[in-house]
Amino acid sequence: MSSQLTGGCLCGSVRYEISSTPVFAGNCHCRDCQRATGSAFAPSLFVPLDTVKVTGQVKYYEVLGDSGSSVNRGFCPECGARLFGKSAGMPTLLGIMAGSLDEPETYAPLMDIFTESAQPWDFMNPHIPKFPQMPDN
Repeated sequence: MSSQLTGGCLCGSVRYEISSTPVFAGNCHCRDCQRATGSAFAPSLFVPLDTVKVTGQVKYYEVLGDSGSSVNRGFCPECGARLFGKSAGMPTLLGIMAGSLDEPETYAPLMDIFTESAQPWDFMNPHIPKFPQMPDN
Protein backbone atom coordinates (compact mmCIF):
# COMPACT_ATOMS: atom_id res chain seq x y z
CA MET A 1 0.00 0.00 0.00
CA SER A 2 1.28 3.47 -0.90
CA SER A 3 2.50 6.01 1.64
CA GLN A 4 0.60 8.77 -0.19
CA LEU A 5 -3.08 7.96 0.25
CA THR A 6 -6.01 10.30 -0.30
CA GLY A 7 -9.73 10.03 0.09
CA GLY A 8 -12.91 11.65 1.20
CA CYS A 9 -16.63 11.49 1.66
CA LEU A 10 -19.40 10.98 -0.87
CA CYS A 11 -20.24 14.68 -1.32
CA GLY A 12 -16.64 15.98 -1.25
CA SER A 13 -17.08 18.17 1.84
CA VAL A 14 -14.42 16.21 3.72
CA ARG A 15 -11.08 15.25 2.19
CA TYR A 16 -7.97 13.70 3.71
CA GLU A 17 -4.33 13.07 2.82
CA ILE A 18 -2.13 10.48 4.51
CA SER A 19 1.65 10.85 4.40
CA SER A 20 2.62 7.47 5.89
CA THR A 21 2.34 3.79 5.16
CA PRO A 22 -0.47 2.08 7.12
CA VAL A 23 0.60 0.40 10.36
CA PHE A 24 -1.89 -2.41 9.71
CA ALA A 25 -5.08 -3.15 7.83
CA GLY A 26 -7.88 -5.57 8.55
CA ASN A 27 -11.55 -6.44 8.45
CA CYS A 28 -13.44 -6.16 11.73
CA HIS A 29 -16.47 -8.45 12.05
CA CYS A 30 -17.67 -7.28 15.50
CA ARG A 31 -21.37 -6.49 15.92
CA ASP A 32 -20.57 -2.84 16.57
CA CYS A 33 -18.81 -2.50 13.20
CA GLN A 34 -21.60 -4.43 11.50
CA ARG A 35 -24.15 -1.97 12.84
CA ALA A 36 -21.97 1.05 12.05
CA THR A 37 -21.43 -0.02 8.42
CA GLY A 38 -24.74 -1.75 7.78
CA SER A 39 -22.69 -4.62 6.37
CA ALA A 40 -20.84 -7.78 7.38
CA PHE A 41 -17.61 -6.08 8.45
CA ALA A 42 -15.64 -2.84 8.53
CA PRO A 43 -12.58 -2.80 6.23
CA SER A 44 -10.10 -0.39 7.81
CA LEU A 45 -6.49 0.63 7.65
CA PHE A 46 -4.71 2.34 10.53
CA VAL A 47 -2.16 5.12 10.21
CA PRO A 48 -0.35 7.38 12.70
CA LEU A 49 -2.79 10.15 13.63
CA ASP A 50 -0.18 12.86 13.11
CA THR A 51 0.31 11.84 9.45
CA VAL A 52 -3.28 12.63 8.40
CA LYS A 53 -4.35 16.03 7.11
CA VAL A 54 -8.14 16.51 7.06
CA THR A 55 -9.99 19.35 5.34
CA GLY A 56 -13.65 19.97 6.06
CA GLN A 57 -15.73 19.34 9.14
CA VAL A 58 -15.94 15.84 10.63
CA LYS A 59 -18.54 14.87 13.20
CA TYR A 60 -17.73 12.11 15.70
CA TYR A 61 -20.07 9.69 17.45
CA GLU A 62 -18.72 7.88 20.54
CA VAL A 63 -19.65 4.31 21.50
CA LEU A 64 -18.23 1.56 23.66
CA GLY A 65 -16.81 -0.93 21.16
CA ASP A 66 -16.81 -4.72 21.45
CA SER A 67 -13.15 -4.40 22.46
CA GLY A 68 -14.27 -2.66 25.65
CA SER A 69 -12.59 0.60 24.58
CA SER A 70 -14.27 3.85 23.68
CA VAL A 71 -14.54 4.23 19.88
CA ASN A 72 -15.23 7.50 18.07
CA ARG A 73 -16.61 7.09 14.56
CA GLY A 74 -16.01 10.06 12.26
CA PHE A 75 -18.34 10.91 9.41
CA CYS A 76 -19.28 13.78 7.11
CA PRO A 77 -22.15 15.80 8.63
CA GLU A 78 -23.42 16.64 5.12
CA CYS A 79 -23.68 13.25 3.38
CA GLY A 80 -23.25 10.90 6.36
CA ALA A 81 -20.36 8.95 4.82
CA ARG A 82 -18.28 7.19 7.46
CA LEU A 83 -14.59 7.99 7.17
CA PHE A 84 -12.63 7.51 10.39
CA GLY A 85 -12.37 5.61 13.63
CA LYS A 86 -10.49 6.54 16.80
CA SER A 87 -10.09 3.99 19.58
CA ALA A 88 -9.07 4.77 23.16
CA GLY A 89 -7.12 1.49 22.95
CA MET A 90 -4.96 2.89 20.10
CA PRO A 91 -4.78 6.67 20.80
CA THR A 92 -1.93 7.42 18.37
CA LEU A 93 -3.63 5.77 15.37
CA LEU A 94 -6.50 6.81 13.12
CA GLY A 95 -8.62 4.20 11.38
CA ILE A 96 -9.55 4.98 7.79
CA MET A 97 -12.52 3.26 6.16
CA ALA A 98 -11.13 1.53 3.06
CA GLY A 99 -14.13 2.45 0.91
CA SER A 100 -13.40 6.16 1.44
CA LEU A 101 -10.00 5.92 -0.29
CA ASP A 102 -9.70 7.51 -3.74
CA GLU A 103 -8.12 4.23 -4.82
CA PRO A 104 -9.84 1.60 -2.65
CA GLU A 105 -8.37 -1.17 -4.79
CA THR A 106 -5.04 -0.55 -3.01
CA TYR A 107 -6.50 -1.78 0.30
CA ALA A 108 -4.96 -5.10 1.32
CA PRO A 109 -6.33 -6.55 4.58
CA LEU A 110 -3.83 -8.51 6.65
CA MET A 111 -6.32 -10.15 9.03
CA ASP A 112 -9.93 -10.70 10.01
CA ILE A 113 -10.73 -9.79 13.63
CA PHE A 114 -13.71 -10.48 15.90
CA THR A 115 -14.56 -13.44 13.69
CA GLU A 116 -16.60 -14.99 16.52
CA SER A 117 -19.22 -12.35 15.59
CA ALA A 118 -18.99 -12.90 11.83
CA GLN A 119 -22.26 -13.55 10.06
CA PRO A 120 -22.72 -17.01 8.53
CA TRP A 121 -23.39 -15.44 5.10
CA ASP A 122 -20.09 -13.51 5.18
CA PHE A 123 -17.43 -15.18 3.03
CA MET A 124 -13.96 -14.36 4.41
CA ASN A 125 -10.72 -14.54 2.48
CA PRO A 126 -9.26 -17.93 3.49
CA HIS A 127 -5.71 -16.70 2.85
CA ILE A 128 -5.49 -14.18 5.71
CA PRO A 129 -5.29 -14.96 9.46
CA LYS A 130 -8.48 -15.05 11.56
CA PHE A 131 -8.82 -13.93 15.19
CA PRO A 132 -11.97 -14.63 17.27
CA GLN A 133 -11.44 -11.29 19.05
CA MET A 134 -8.83 -8.52 18.96
CA PRO A 135 -5.37 -10.12 18.71
CA ASP A 136 -2.79 -9.33 21.38
CA ASN A 137 -0.25 -6.69 20.46
